Amino acid sequence: MIRDTVQDAEVKKSATIYRGAVFSFRSDEISLDDTAEPLTRDYIHHPGAVAIVALAEGENGPEICLVNQYRHPVGMRLWEVPAGLTDVPDESLVKAAQRELAEEAGLGARRWDTLADFYTSPGCTSEALRIFLARDLYETAAEGFVREGEEADMECRFVPLAEVIEAILSGHVHNPSLLVGVLTTAHAITSGFVGLRPADAPWQADRAMPGDAV
Repeated sequence: MIRDTVQDAEVKKSATIYRGAVFSFRSDEISLDDTAEPLTRDYIHHPGAVAIVALAEGENGPEICLVNQYRHPVGMRLWEVPAGLTDVPDESLVKAAQRELAEEAGLGARRWDTLADFYTSPGCTSEALRIFLARDLYETAAEGFVREGEEADMECRFVPLAEVIEAILSGHVHNPSLLVGVLTTAHAITSGFVGLRPADAPWQADRAMPGDAV
C-alpha cells in the first residue's frame, strides 16, 4: 500500500510575516540536503479543520446535508458539507465535528466514522483536514451560537447523493471537502461501510494534523 512519508528539511530561518485572526503567513529558509542551496518557501500556517458528511436515507435513496455560503477569495457561493476550524484548545477532532454539525446544520449524529484525512493545498498551506461520516442523525441546537458574517444567510438542505455526484462530475461544484467527502461516501456505501476508521482514529500523516496551530 502506498503511503506518504515524513521528510525532515532543515529550517535555517523562519519568520512570521503576517498574523491574522485565523492563519499566519510564514517565510522559511530551508535546506533539503547538505550540498544544496537554501530555498525560501512562503506559506500559510493554518489551524486545520474538520468537515462532515451527514448521511440520511431519503425517499429515493441516500441524501447528504449541504450548506451554501459565500466564499470571498473565489467570489462565489459554494455548496459545501458542514465544516469548521479546529481552533478550540484541547478539543478532539470528533468533538469539533460534532460542534460544527450542530452549529451549521442543527444536527447531531449517533454514529461517527472517519472518511478521509488530507491537506487542502500542501504547496502553499499547512491546512490539514479530517472528514467524518455522520449517520443516524437527529435534530439538535448549538446552545448560544449565533450565525454571523457569511453564515448569516447560509442555506442548509439535504440533497440526493446521486445528484451531488452528478454535479461533481459535471464540474458544477468545487469545494474540496465536498468532493472528497462525497466520493469517499459513495465508495463506503458500495463497500457496505467496511474498512472505515473509527472517529477517534489517529492522524496517520505523523505531523501537521488539525489543531497543531492552536
